[in-house]
Amino acid sequence: MRLDKFLVEMGLGSRTEVKQLLKKKQVLVNGKAVTSAKVQVDEYQDEISVNNRVLDYERFVYYLLNKPKGVISATEDDKHRTVLDLLDENARQKEVFPVGRLDIDTHGLLLLTNNGALAHAMLSPKKHVAKVYRAKVDGIITEKDVEHFEAGIELKDFTCQPAKLTIVKVNEEQQTSLVEITISEGKFHQVKRMVAACGKKVADLERLAMGPLSLDKELATGTFRRLTQEEIKSLKRFGVELL
Repeated sequence: MRLDKFLVEMGLGSRTEVKQLLKKKQVLVNGKAVTSAKVQVDEYQDEISVNNRVLDYERFVYYLLNKPKGVISATEDDKHRTVLDLLDENARQKEVFPVGRLDIDTHGLLLLTNNGALAHAMLSPKKHVAKVYRAKVDGIITEKDVEHFEAGIELKDFTCQPAKLTIVKVNEEQQTSLVEITISEGKFHQVKRMVAACGKKVADLERLAMGPLSLDKELATGTFRRLTQEEIKSLKRFGVELL
């Protein structure tokens, strides 16, 4: 890998900015100052430091975002803020993207990474990756609705796979319900459409989990953190390179 590409990927600035670091002899490769951007380095074997700080190369990065409402699950958009706008410069340098999508008015867990193989595996219908949502519903969810979900709800364009509907709380006075819904597919507006098929309406939707990853209760809406080593290990089940 070219040295300037390595430095850009490590979040040290644009190509122009890292060339200035090189010009000022602030970059050492195996203890020797290097001024040429074109020098080839082995990102795994060579010791590369900037201003005496040794850089550890990361091929893949993983971000857990508590997506707020009003932000879209895309890398760029002319009209709305995107989830990338909420991340740090390193994430943008690494060209991360969301694994799947949450509707603009849905909030909660969203994984972002630059690991295309992992994203493909997690989104593959063959993997049946469980996604857990908490929904506030206008209307009273009944045991009949629970059975309806278990049987596989028929929508106009497809029949849903069996899903789990758990009634958390019902407010008879306000005629509302709080439920948790687990699905293993992710068609457009699927949860909202499934609830609508039962004659009720989703008023608020939050994703709590996707596969082995769960929403961090300490993570405020609109904030993010890197995945922990334990969380990265939990992704090994998808059978792709993670590091």
